[in-house]
Parts: sequence; C-alpha cells; structure tokens
Amino acid sequence: MHKIHYTAVVSPEAKIGKDVEIGPYSVIEDNVVIGDGCFIDAHVKVARYTTVGSECRIYFGALIGEEPQDHRFQPGTVAYTEVGARTTLREYVTIHRSPFAQGRTVVGSDTLLMAFVHVGHDAAIGNRVTVANHTAISGHVIIEDGAVLSGYILIHQFCRIGSLAMIGARTIITQDIPPYCMLSEDNYICGPNTVGLRRAGFDSSRRAAIRHAIKTYFFRGLNTKNALAEIRCVEMTPEVDHFSEFIRQSERGIMAGAPALVRKHDTV
Repeated sequence: MHKIHYTAVVSPEAKIGKDVEIGPYSVIEDNVVIGDGCFIDAHVKVARYTTVGSECRIYFGALIGEEPQDHRFQPGTVAYTEVGARTTLREYVTIHRSPFAQGRTVVGSDTLLMAFVHVGHDAAIGNRVTVANHTAISGHVIIEDGAVLSGYILIHQFCRIGSLAMIGARTIITQDIPPYCMLSEDNYICGPNTVGLRRAGFDSSRRAAIRHAIKTYFFRGLNTKNALAEIRCVEMTPEVDHFSEFIRQSERGIMAGAPALVRKHDTV
C-alpha cells in the first residue's frame, strides 16, 4: 500500500512499486520507475527516465535524473538515470542524466551519497560505495565497488577510482586512483587501504600481495613499464591482476605516490 502525501505530484505515467512513501511537495515525473519499499522525503524531484531500485531512501531536496549541465544537451533527448537497490541519497544530492541519446548515469546498489553530493552526467558509481558530504563527481567519472570518498572532494571529468580505494578529504583528483590505494589529504597515494581491505575480508596473504604491488608501483622509483613487469614476477592474485590492468588501461594517468616515500621501501 502506498503512502503518498496529497501535495505530492506523481505522474500517471510513473510506475510506483509496493509500500512506497512519497512526502509533501515531491515531484515524480513521466517515465519514472520507483521500486518496492522506497522512502522519498519531502521536496524531492525524480525526473523523467529515472529508475530507482527497491528499498532506496531519498531525503529532503534531492534532485535525481535532472537534465545535465552540458551545452550539448538538447531538450527532448531520451537518456537515463539508474539507482540500484537499497541505496541512500541524503539531503540535496543531485544526479544528472546524460546529454546523449540513450546515455546512462548509474549509481549502484547499497551505496551511500551524503548531503550535497553531486553526480555529473554519464558517471558510473558502483555498489557499496560511500561518498561523504559536498563531494563533486564530474561527468564520465567511474567509481568502482567498495570505494570510500571523504568530504569536499573534487573529481575531474573521465577520472576513475578503483575498487576499495580510500580518498582523503579536500582532495582534488585529476588522474586515476588504482584499486585498493589510499589517497591522503596532500593529494598523494600513501599506501594501501589496509583498514578497508580487512573490513572486506581479505586475508593476510591477499593483503600482502596488494601491498607489494602498491609499493612496487609507487615507491620504488620505477617507471610504469618496469614497475608492472616487476609486479608480474610475483605470483599474481586476482586483486593484483586487477590493480595492474587498471593501470594499463588508464588514459588520464595515475595520481602520484608520496615523494617522501619513494625509494624508502626496498624490501617488502
């Protein structure tokens, strides 16, 4: 049974699941799908061509699936926004759909976007991602599963952040951050996200393999080709293979390691 406030404006062309609550003055436009068990607070707008998975919670003032901030956008373009199941969007989160026909902006399942987070058009945010307050995610950014981003971060267009990476507050990200790495508040990679790896259930041998790969790439003073060749000399775990492939596929380049740590790690 729905619980829709009488002041809410819900398009008859929207598909509303079971047990959905929609608060005062919220707007649900045409061609929207809201999954079962969702909570939508007051003064929320879910714009057309948006799909919200089951059991999501969307808080006061959020704007989901709105037209993009892009000169190339033409009114009437059909493009999509997708939010996975059990995801929480806190106060004044903004998520924009693509300016390109059939393009998609995606936020995964079990993800938390805290207050005032912005997600630009064509971004792809994975599952179990946490993004703290006032972080701005530009267009075409990719954030893989399990990454944790602190508050007041600025991310340049087309950057990628790897799985289980941990990003310090007030950083400015202009290049890619490989999986499992920690970016400190001085904008340098400072080592593995040890706490995150433990919480994710990685055993000591898997953590050691990741630590070796990160130290070899960032802190041995090697160029990319030689660092990746040295990493491959050690037994490759799935995580190390993902780390290496992520770097090989980088188009923007990789954020630098902390200069103070370079060449200090001669043994692992």
